[in-house]
This record gives sequence, structure tokens and C-alpha cells, in this order.
Amino acid sequence: MKKLTSFENHLNKQYGKKGTSKRDKFESESLAFRLGEMLKEERKKAKLTQEELAEKTGTKKSYISRIEAGKSDIQISTFSRIIEIGLNKRVNISIS
Repeated sequence: MKKLTSFENHLNKQYGKKGTSKRDKFESESLAFRLGEMLKEERKKAKLTQEELAEKTGTKKSYISRIEAGKSDIQISTFSRIIEIGLNKRVNISIS
């Protein structure tokens, strides 16, 4: 048990401290992945294909696919529009 480390210490060791370029890249990619997973989960709950969601929101299937794969640096306003218009859900943002 003495060898346990906090997740923050693990991230510091693997990617450097917050504010370093390697850590910033990891944090950005991590957020893109999490947003993509949330979108995919909600889209599947709504029983929509990527193509159907794209049509409802005026985007392309390839764009929805990139978001779900965590490969797109999506703006909050765009993500919110996809969730609210495409899935008829609300986006809540908090800062802690």
C-alpha cells in the first residue's frame, strides 16, 4: 500500500505538470475523448445513426464520426447545438 500514488502524481510523472506542453496536449485529447464518448452514448440511446444526427444538426456524418472518435477539437457552442438540436437534451457546464 505504501507504493500507491495519486492520480495527479501519476499524470505529473507521465505527462509533466499542468501547464507543460505535453500535459496540455494530454488534457486536450482527454477532453475530446470524453466528449466523444458522451455524444456516442446519447446518440445510441436516442436510436440515431451518425448520419441521422448529422442531418438533424446540419453537419456531416464524417464530422459526427470524428467527434465520437475524439479526433475533433470541437467548440462548446457546436457541441451544445448537436446535443440540444440533434438529441433534444440540455448541456450543463460547471467549473470546479
